[in-house]
Amino acid sequence: MKFTWFEDIEIRQLSMELLKKIYTISNLWKFKSDYGLRDQIRRATISISSNIVEGFERQNNNEFIRFLKIAKWSCGEVRNQIYASFYIWYINNEEFTQLKDMCIIISKKTSSLITYLEDTRKQWNFKPQLSKP
Repeated sequence: MKFTWFEDIEIRQLSMELLKKIYTISNLWKFKSDYGLRDQIRRATISISSNIVEGFERQNNNEFIRFLKIAKWSCGEVRNQIYASFYIWYINNEEFTQLKDMCIIISKKTSSLITYLEDTRKQWNFKPQLSKP
């Protein structure tokens, strides 16, 4: 799997779709005036795509893996804030399900990319053992 530009990375594209939905929903109703939760969920959501891009732009698989893990952690934070938003009636059941499912997809795909990069790294670091006569 090779990416030429960060715009080519599917999980970054998905995280931008999530960002758009979070910003739209957090501008409505009571959510808009809950500055703490609103700002935190927005920061955590933008952190997902920002960390994907930062890791990619470092042009080093070890760094990319590290930043992908941070992006995944931010995605978990967003998912928890989506639960909080649902429990305090800022979002309805349909919005909750859609946002939660988006986070789960991003998280799973990020895990898959991390695994792929780690496996690739292991292959390059493989040193065959010489057999003794």
